[in-house]
This record gives sequence, C-alpha cells and structure tokens, in this order.
Amino acid sequence: MIDLHCHTRESDGTDTPHELVQIAADAGITTLSITDHDTFAGYDAARPHAWKAGIELICGVELSCRHEEKTVHLLGYFRGAEGAPAEFREWVDGILTSRTERNLRLIAKLNGMGLDITLEEVQAIGGSVTGRPHFANVLVAKGYAADRNDAFRRLIGEEGAAFVERIGPTLAEAAGRIRAAGGVSSLAHPVRIGYFREPERELALLAELREAGLTAVEVYHSDHTPALCERYLEFANLLGLLQTGGSDYHGGNKAGLELGSVPVPWSVMEGLRSLGF
Repeated sequence: MIDLHCHTRESDGTDTPHELVQIAADAGITTLSITDHDTFAGYDAARPHAWKAGIELICGVELSCRHEEKTVHLLGYFRGAEGAPAEFREWVDGILTSRTERNLRLIAKLNGMGLDITLEEVQAIGGSVTGRPHFANVLVAKGYAADRNDAFRRLIGEEGAAFVERIGPTLAEAAGRIRAAGGVSSLAHPVRIGYFREPERELALLAELREAGLTAVEVYHSDHTPALCERYLEFANLLGLLQTGGSDYHGGNKAGLELGSVPVPWSVMEGLRSLGF
C-alpha cells in the first residue's frame, strides 16, 4: 500500500511523526511520504521509526505557493535518506519566515475586530509550522467560531473578514526550485485550484507548469472523484507527466479520513523508480 501525501503535527496534522509511522505500519502501508507544509521536520523525525518498521519513507514537503492571488500547494519529493539538499532546505526556511510575518498581521487584524487571541496561544498548538488551521482551532476553542469550517469561511479563509495574504513563491518558481534541487514536483489536489469546471484551463496550467519544471500531477487524492482521477490521469499521459497520490491524512484535523484510504496504483511508484527513487 502506498500513501505519498500526509501530515504530522509538525505542520497541521495531529499525530507525532512516530505515531504516524505506527499508524502506517498498522494499516499495511509499505511506501510512505510525509509531506508537511513548508517544513521537513516531520520527515526528519520519522526516519528512524520508519526504518525500524520496515517502511520505505520518501522525503516530501508540501509548499504553499501563490497562483492568481490564491494559495495553491505544490508537492516536492526527494531521493535518498537525507532527502532535500541543504540549499533547498534553507530556501524553505525562508518560506517559514514569511508565514511568521503573515501570522503577526493576522493576529493584529483579528484583535482589531475585537477578538481576544494571541500568537502565543496559536503557536502552543502548532509544531514547526504555525498556520491558519491552528488559528481555526483557537478561534473555535474561544467561541469565536462554531467549527473550523466556520472559522475559515467567516474569518481567516480567502473570503474571510480577517484574511491576510502571505507572500510566497509562485507555483512556477517553486517547481523550478524543486527541479534545480534534484527533486520531483507534483501539483497537489488540482481540483482545489478551482478550474475543475474548465478542463481546458486545467490542462493549460499543467502545460505551463511543465515548462517551468513540473514533473508530476497528484492524480489520486481524497478530494478527487473517480471521474476527476481519470481526467488528471489523461492529462498526465498527454503531457508526459508522472502521477502521484495519497490520502492527505491530517489525523484528527480531518476526521474520518484514514491514512492509506486512497487507492494508489503501483504504477505511481514505477514512475518514480524510473527517476531513481
């Protein structure tokens, strides 16, 4: 069983890296990639546990990128036990700095709306990365939102009253950086970009990103219907892109979504193996 998209508490999941590896082992997963947002801390911490459990652990990351004034995610995968090289890790650390600056502005905006919330409260439930899901949890706990969806919809989501845009790399820049670092980039859950009613627009974006360095597209994902999986597989074959897939497991932050719950065919790994994974 394969799962190439999941998160630990080092970003916006709820399991420690050790716990996630144990869950993977119990589920019968043999090939796993931890793709925490903008950090390799989860992967680094999980390595010795995965080795003991007999699980192949692929170094991964999910980068928060900009596209048409929206946040869009790009997956990066790297070969070898050490994974991403030092220079690329330093660049990712810069993305974390921009996230911290955004968080300070978000706190100021929420406070300006009369909401009593501090960055220290939010950081206390975050791991290496503190992001909007952690803000949502605090807003719910303090009674400012009915649930996480409400917190995003009314307050901190892109249409919310307190939304603050974060400066980050464009999709094209991030794809180029991953390629230059010797990695494989994959457009994460393309349905979320919002073009799913315009297949021609989706295809054009993938073609544009391929020229910038995109290697793959996430065909298999918990948000994708069978029809969408077929569409993205067709696009990948048409453009000569590899396919990736995974559950996008977040533990308790995505209730009911289990690790390994998205069937990912072995052909995905055959494609990665052709590039030395």
